Amino acid sequence: MPEERLQKIIARYGICSRRSAEALIEAGRVRLNGNTAHLGDTAIDGEDVIEVDGKVLRKEPESRYLLLNKPRGVVTTMEDEKGRKTVRDLVADCPQRVYPVGRLDLNSEGLLLLTNDGALTQHLTHPSHEVEKVYKVWVSNYREGADRLVGQPIVLDGRPTVPAKVRILQVKDVLATLEVTIREGRNRQVRRLCEHAGLTVTRLQRIRLGKITLGRLPVGTWRDLTEDEVESLWN
Repeated sequence: MPEERLQKIIARYGICSRRSAEALIEAGRVRLNGNTAHLGDTAIDGEDVIEVDGKVLRKEPESRYLLLNKPRGVVTTMEDEKGRKTVRDLVADCPQRVYPVGRLDLNSEGLLLLTNDGALTQHLTHPSHEVEKVYKVWVSNYREGADRLVGQPIVLDGRPTVPAKVRILQVKDVLATLEVTIREGRNRQVRRLCEHAGLTVTRLQRIRLGKITLGRLPVGTWRDLTEDEVESLWN
């Protein structure tokens, strides 16, 4: 980045106008890399340390919103003490440090959002917002009526779940593929609903969160959300 006049950089942070920034510099209230600044000094925003009344100016990181198609066998964390592959490894080419929104367990796959926007993360994970999460679930031991059992509330960690919506996609003998929609983010909730119904989950893939769909994004890759997609998450 090119060097710029100090007063221009200070004004860009919204502290005051450029002319008022010049007055701050003349009054000795601005320091550059530890030294009192003077009118005419230049700096590189984000590289040089600029202080106004003892407070360092810090650039806010660019907000990033990623959609990752998480593979099975990858841990939804940024670091793993057991040395397993993490979602951080999969988004290492993103220059901003981003964090998962919610979790997918080790053996689950599909849609996972990552962002550095803490406000949006809190919005999406707060129980009161009940963001829809849709899963495609492959099960064995299927029998007629088991799908209705999956949709019924069960008690997890001392409190009942909100009823799930379940749709049968395919049935072949004792094998079935279900679409399960929940509005909570309880630990391993879909798996535990299926287990309670006597079903064995052989594969679990999240395919939608709110209005965001996984689509044809290749496994193990990511893309940026569009502005409309980010807006939909707030709404």
